[in-house]
Amino acid sequence: MVELDQFKYTLNGYQGPLVELRDSFDLANKAKRIEELEREMEAPGYWDDPEKSQEGMKELKNLKDEAEDYHALEQQYEDIETLIEMGNEENDPELVPEVQAELEAFAAKLDSMTIKTLLSGEYDRNNAILKLNAGAGGTESCDWAGMLYRMYTRWAERKGFTVEVLDYLDGDEAGIKSVTFQVNGENAYGYLKSEKGVHRLVRISPFNAQGKRQTSFVSLDVMPDIEGDINVEIRDEDLRIDTYRSSGAGGQHINKTSSAIRITHLPTGIVVQCQNERSQFQNKDKAMQMLKAKLYLLEQQKNQEMLSGIRGEVKDIGWGNQIRSYVMQPYTLVKDHRTGQEISNVNAVLDGAIDPFINAYLKWITVKPEEE
Repeated sequence: MVELDQFKYTLNGYQGPLVELRDSFDLANKAKRIEELEREMEAPGYWDDPEKSQEGMKELKNLKDEAEDYHALEQQYEDIETLIEMGNEENDPELVPEVQAELEAFAAKLDSMTIKTLLSGEYDRNNAILKLNAGAGGTESCDWAGMLYRMYTRWAERKGFTVEVLDYLDGDEAGIKSVTFQVNGENAYGYLKSEKGVHRLVRISPFNAQGKRQTSFVSLDVMPDIEGDINVEIRDEDLRIDTYRSSGAGGQHINKTSSAIRITHLPTGIVVQCQNERSQFQNKDKAMQMLKAKLYLLEQQKNQEMLSGIRGEVKDIGWGNQIRSYVMQPYTLVKDHRTGQEISNVNAVLDGAIDPFINAYLKWITVKPEEE
């Protein structure tokens, strides 16, 4: 059958990428490491150190999951081959849609796993901390910030990640002036680092009585959540620490005490805030952790020991600096200005379907370093 022959040709084209993926996964060394970890876990006293054993279990699970994912993909390839052979032998046209569906699912899975191999940066596996800031434009920009916050939380839900709000400031009439939130999940930073920059919205504003088109800007800063003690020297005299009353969607402890913390690092002007935790001390600890991470990455950038753009200050929130435009009128289009990736279904993107942009960016930076 012509259709099945075409599917066979398409499937054969995936042999090379499948072999490349196997090499990237380095399955032989993964198997050795799995055996090594399992032997360590059988040793007396291994479980006496909860922190070490927890890290070991996490590493073991990740290794096994990656190996199982690859073997499942190989099996899927073989199953499609078998289906095509059955269809040709039995001359059964009813198998055509089934083979097509399986082939499309295989291609999507192969692409997803290939993208994952590009996440090899020092902090790519870490959780991510994102901060959205509304630009000039008052209520319209605040509403846009709220739309973006929903977009990222929806994306996180699709990935099975969790979102934790660290700081939140409502807009005066609608939306959000600023929000800092943490996305928890494997490779969260590796994926979301692509989103750092200015996001531009063009639409007929619901807040404009004349029904005119309006352009709004929101900046997004993204950094990895670096756990543990970071060797960064911070002098007390370089810090200004302010406490303030929590506000916004922060849980039952909000608006009861002045427990929120804002820390300003005077030499760099870096400001971090946290109001999520239940006590002032916990908020201060989290804010200091964020500050140390920012200063550490800033120093690494200066020494050119890390990829440019891993953190950095985002550019001015306005014309000419946007990384992506979301146009809702007079036509519908979302376009990433770095990679050229485009999607016409704006509503789907705003509902969290941003993986095509993330994937295009990860492929793009392997051949073109991110510009400052």
